[in-house]
Amino acid sequence: MPNAAAEALAVMLLAVTLVGAVVRPRGLPEAVVAVPAAAVVLLSGVLRIDQARSVATSLAPTLGFLAAVLVLADLCDRYGLFDAAGLRMAVLGGPRPVRLLAAVFLVASVVTTVLSLDATVVLLTPVVLATVARLRVRGKPHVYACTHLANSASLLLPVSNLTNLLALRASGLSFSRFGATMALPWLVAIFGEWVVLRSYFAGDLVGQGEAVAACPQGASRGLDNHALFASGVVLLTLAGFFVASAFGVAPAFAALGGVVLLGVPALVGRRVTLGGLGAAIDLPFLAFVLALGVVVEAVSVHGLGKLVAGLLPGSESLGSLLAMAALAALLANLINNLPAVLLLAPAASAVGPGAVLAVLIGVNTGPNLTYTGSLATLLWRRALHREGQEPTISEFTRLGALSVPVVLVAATTALWLALRLLP
Repeated sequence: MPNAAAEALAVMLLAVTLVGAVVRPRGLPEAVVAVPAAAVVLLSGVLRIDQARSVATSLAPTLGFLAAVLVLADLCDRYGLFDAAGLRMAVLGGPRPVRLLAAVFLVASVVTTVLSLDATVVLLTPVVLATVARLRVRGKPHVYACTHLANSASLLLPVSNLTNLLALRASGLSFSRFGATMALPWLVAIFGEWVVLRSYFAGDLVGQGEAVAACPQGASRGLDNHALFASGVVLLTLAGFFVASAFGVAPAFAALGGVVLLGVPALVGRRVTLGGLGAAIDLPFLAFVLALGVVVEAVSVHGLGKLVAGLLPGSESLGSLLAMAALAALLANLINNLPAVLLLAPAASAVGPGAVLAVLIGVNTGPNLTYTGSLATLLWRRALHREGQEPTISEFTRLGALSVPVVLVAATTALWLALRLLP
């Protein structure tokens, strides 16, 4: 097939894949469109089998980590960890909407950092919905905080986002060095989201709801004991990420250790079945990620990869870092953040680790602008759809148009400072 025709077909299939992920006809999984698109790419010869195999090999550690974290987060939910978090948010925030929003910010930032952004959008979001209903406050600011922080608060650790794992490998940084460098951008990004959401939803954050009733002593103790055990395992898993990194072991194995520590007692105590654990892996979503990677690789090898690499500046000055972050954000909203980092990270690594982290800021904070920008945003939308609370595309985009420029510029500037302050 001529290169021009192959490129046109690849771009068309990518567009169909992304539209299918957003529209999700009849509520079907994103993979229903993405997998056939990837098959067409291979059968038509637009992408060779060995090239597709290379994509699968490259994404395998990321997919393995995603599967393990999805199960770990599901087990934490079964142990009552998220219910306990909802109760704590209700107690900390009380009937005052602004204080409740601050509590949601705190919990969502921690959950995103430690259990990854998927746990925030899939498991914490329904808890936040239940909490605002219980307190009888307007829930829109708090629900939007979940998705915005799932993206923007995922900057701190390599395990907070799939894109971070890819950026870690491209940057050449250690696990701890990555976290130290991104600490300031992470804090700045969260503060930026707070300023924008607090202002945008000012009308929804007035008045007062109903105070939460205290749980009976006996009922709360059992929940807290189970949640405390899950919290301890999560902390051990987090420590395992650092240890695994020091020995060059993939973080998926540390996550798997957490799954075993929670899963075995849960199976013995019939808190979960093997079928339930299998369902938590969400194979259709993993298939979507892999198929999307194949389609994007087809677009890349037929010209887009070289074009994008040629747009990256060649230094780590503040202006260059801002340009890289903006380009990454734009690309994430056009083709999704995971393919965007796959395209940009190799070229950015030739400039330096700071360039890779600037790209990461773009692909993590930029997707708050559109549904297609982030896999997590698609999961968040699906979670709200199940609750009958799906927001409109227009409102999502309006809020993103306000928050993304503020957070992106502030976090990238903080990165520039961190690169100069750290020895």
